[in-house]
Amino acid sequence: QVQLVDSGGGLVQAGDSLRLSCIASGRTANTYTMGWFRQASGKEREFVAAITWIPTKTYYGDSVKGRFTISRDNAKNQLYLQMNSLRPDDTAVYYCAARAPRLSSGATEIQATMRDDGYDYWGQGTQVTVSS
Repeated sequence: QVQLVDSGGGLVQAGDSLRLSCIASGRTANTYTMGWFRQASGKEREFVAAITWIPTKTYYGDSVKGRFTISRDNAKNQLYLQMNSLRPDDTAVYYCAARAPRLSSGATEIQATMRDDGYDYWGQGTQVTVSS
């Protein structure tokens, strides 16, 4: 069992930066693929970024590439999302998520890391609001 607690959201202005954090508890949490998703009001949940364990690879949604950076500290079981150049359309509830290791690999695994139904555990969400 893995529990996730995400934090770091807030109200910022367009162009500002914000860093989200997620603490994972559980013996093997640091071996999981971790991801960030977001859900704006009235919209479906959207993939933001993901980071695998070994080898460490990162994936990003098209709307955040070049602005957001996902990272993890395995020793501390923590996941981060550095968000720069924030825009009003980044406003959403952001969720961290954990995906237990699977036997899948290659393109199948990559696709799964970008889908919310590919994750097993979820944080409670943290609100990010970007004003214009």
